[in-house]
Amino acid sequence: MRDQDSPVKVYSAGDLINLGEQFSHLVPAARLAVLGDPIAQSASPPMQNTALRERNIPIQYVRIHVSSQELPLAFKSLVKAGFIGANLTMPHKQAALPLLDQIDPKAMLMGGVNTVSVHENRLVGFNTDGPGLESAIMEEFGLQLKDCNILVLGGAGGAGRAITVQCFLKGAHPVIANRLKSKGDSLLTEISNSKLGIKADLSKSISMSDVELRHAVENSQIIINATPLGMREDDSSPLPDGILTKSHYIFDTVYAGRTTRLVRQAEYAGAHSANGLSMLLHQGALSFEIWFGQPAPLELMRKALLRFTT
Repeated sequence: MRDQDSPVKVYSAGDLINLGEQFSHLVPAARLAVLGDPIAQSASPPMQNTALRERNIPIQYVRIHVSSQELPLAFKSLVKAGFIGANLTMPHKQAALPLLDQIDPKAMLMGGVNTVSVHENRLVGFNTDGPGLESAIMEEFGLQLKDCNILVLGGAGGAGRAITVQCFLKGAHPVIANRLKSKGDSLLTEISNSKLGIKADLSKSISMSDVELRHAVENSQIIINATPLGMREDDSSPLPDGILTKSHYIFDTVYAGRTTRLVRQAEYAGAHSANGLSMLLHQGALSFEIWFGQPAPLELMRKALLRFTT
């Protein structure tokens, strides 16, 4: 049995919980996976399998559909089934925290993990969302985060939280915009109280009101959309029309295979813009490096990702 070249093959949590026998019978055996609900459209398998073949690592990476209720037993089964690691996507990044034996301190502050490594039968959690975003910003715009004024839309939850924390870690000046300002306030307090030596100003939390967004955009160089707006074709932009200028750099973490409303606004204003494809690429490359301790074949992974998503 082979899964490497199948774009839609999805295994179940039951396949994993049943000691993973089905994965051992694959050629090559499956020893890496992405867990999520839903999971069928994940672009990670073609990207990671390309990397595995290039590096002559005789295993493969598969999709496994795991519900929230199945996650605890699925995690226990990863070790028993001989897996060396996994990626996590919605809705498991935060729920995985209490199921791990060890968590990278930065991932803990980021509020979730998207990469799990099995080390000496222990599950170790990492978060590559923030570092992946940092690498994507450098690739797309040639900008380092340090000293940049950055507006993170939806910056207190999910991948947005990881991005906000990464900005602070790298010496940027992020402003968090959330529908509920209190959520951003809580994150800034948590960041200031962490043991990572970061000081966060509570004035850097705003609501998603037009007035506050206009002021924040005016004072920002980079604007990052970490809200789900743009996932659906009929979604509005998280920003009002007419407030972007050609001096802005717009990074939309949404990648939906088309141009989002936010990116269209950026193009109309003559601003620099990019979608989330490069972030997905760099997240995956960093996961590969965590699992194998060697550089990922980035350009080959990029080509595989583009083939799958276009």
